[in-house]
Amino acid sequence: MSNFLDNQNWRYAVKQYDASKKISEADLNTLKEAVRLSASSYGLQPYKVVIVENPELREKLKGAAWGQTQITDASHLFIFANDLSLDAGSVDKYISNISEVRGVPTEALGGFSDMMKNVISNLSEDAKHIWTAKQTYLALGNLLNAAADLKIDATPMEGFNAAQFNEILGFDKLGLNASVIATVGYRHDDDKSQHHKKVRKSHEELFITL
Repeated sequence: MSNFLDNQNWRYAVKQYDASKKISEADLNTLKEAVRLSASSYGLQPYKVVIVENPELREKLKGAAWGQTQITDASHLFIFANDLSLDAGSVDKYISNISEVRGVPTEALGGFSDMMKNVISNLSEDAKHIWTAKQTYLALGNLLNAAADLKIDATPMEGFNAAQFNEILGFDKLGLNASVIATVGYRHDDDKSQHHKKVRKSHEELFITL
């Protein structure tokens, strides 16, 4: 646990990346696996994760993120896009996956399937959008923690125009919405933020025990 806490104290939201440093393929695969293993409601994972490496595309996206240089200077850009087309068919695919991985007949999963379909069908489109978007933040948390464990820097970002991201990436045609993004790479020596002390609420301010 001490290593985990040390890593949390080490990490911060990098403001300036060293564009000359890239994440290794092995470390990138570790980050991807950490995201894949993230918790989500029912295990549905109602989102896609788009990893952008293309410099020309990232330059366009930077314009939709108010010119923040992290978008282009970091090694990789992760875009968490919540699924706007989640429906009964999505549940069927998930149930089929459970059946295959665990060796359980789909018929034995009928109750679980019906429960999920009932929940989803009773959500308004706005409520479904909010719910699926929340799931992306769970995956984002896993990315941040895994990156810190590897001593890879990461910056979670909400400062971007989602509608413009959706248009640039063609998400509108895919039933997706850019919910939250994160850049990953290595801090620049000139990034003054790395020398700032971490500021958080005290235990007394933050926690309530009942």
